[in-house]
Amino acid sequence: MSDNTQIKVKDNGPYVVKGDVEMVDAEGNVFETRKTFSLCRCGHSSNKPFCDGSHKRVEFESEPRAE
Repeated sequence: MSDNTQIKVKDNGPYVVKGDVEMVDAEGNVFETRKTFSLCRCGHSSNKPFCDGSHKRVEFESEPRAE
């Protein structure tokens, strides 16, 4: 992985992944991704594990902070 890899938690939204990362499922199959992609946190996306913006429709609320 690159030193520039970052996962950002968006308030009331998805995880935004930036950088050179390989994402695999439970069986070891590799998902096709770009250098920046968003992962669903609300559970309502019709394109899981990726975000499709459903968090806005369902008014998902979560604003975790690092301590």
